[in-house]
Amino acid sequence: MQEALQQARQGIGKTAPNPPVGAVIVKDGLLLGKGWHQKAGMPHAEREALADARNNHGAEALIGATAYVTLEPCSTQGRTPPCVQGLIDAGIRRVVYACEDPNPAHSGRADLLLKNAGIEVAKGICREEAEKILRPFAKVQSTGLPWVILKIAMSLDGRITRPSGESNWLTCEASRRDVQNLRAEVDMIMTSGETVRSDKPALTIRVPELLEGRDQPWRLVVSRNPQSLPADAPLFCDESRHRTLVREGDLSSILREVVREKDVLCVLVEAGGKLAAELLAEQLVDEIVIYMAPLITGGLPAVAGDGLSNVRLTNIEWTRIEDDVKFRASVDRKL
Repeated sequence: MQEALQQARQGIGKTAPNPPVGAVIVKDGLLLGKGWHQKAGMPHAEREALADARNNHGAEALIGATAYVTLEPCSTQGRTPPCVQGLIDAGIRRVVYACEDPNPAHSGRADLLLKNAGIEVAKGICREEAEKILRPFAKVQSTGLPWVILKIAMSLDGRITRPSGESNWLTCEASRRDVQNLRAEVDMIMTSGETVRSDKPALTIRVPELLEGRDQPWRLVVSRNPQSLPADAPLFCDESRHRTLVREGDLSSILREVVREKDVLCVLVEAGGKLAAELLAEQLVDEIVIYMAPLITGGLPAVAGDGLSNVRLTNIEWTRIEDDVKFRASVDRKL
């Protein structure tokens, strides 16, 4: 299952509106084939793994094999045929999957179909690891809202800008390179009109290998005064300008709209403290990534403005990036 999870991670940020899924086929201790869902409309992970096994060992080798999948195999016809039937037709003897499909159209259906075909089924193996990969898809299925990651670069005293006349950057170059990996995880990058006017960010993935198999993320500008946005900002005049959206209004409604209209599963927020505070106050943020620089700058603005309380975090991860520290955690909804 660990190999299947590694396969699934290759699809993060590339599969919306479908979930990233990985699969491997094993028989008598031999890995016959592996695969991952690469893009909506393309074969699902199970069929990629079956095809890989056939190419490597022939169709006969699949008879009596075990399939490990990070998500319950789909059982309905969509843009691609149901994976349950593909596993049955291949002669798979046993199917092991990590977690049930959060899509109500699929959840729980695979077990009955597979067992009726004489296939042994086991589930829940590495469930927590698989669910972490699938969090954006699961949230959309249950709420209609995308998974929202708030990214912040800050000084040790919680400031997000440096005094006038100093460098525009708080964090080191290595941390800024790491942000490219974060952008590659998501389908959309959200910012504020204020940030566009003051910083004119591009909000693109600039590492070519991170763009393989995917488009640039959608860019969403939230502004109460869209008419004042600068026409010469990169978001409106670069080669990805057709992937820039401008919206005004209720934040929750905007996020639901981009899920429906643009098949968005995961949104990264790169903006100032005002928008960050609004998203946190409305409980729209699911995860926070903070890059902390070894600086004490003083002054304003603070990370998330004033007036916030009771935002607690869980599943905390710390990573050293040269002299900076990267902090990543989930928002605790139990408060």
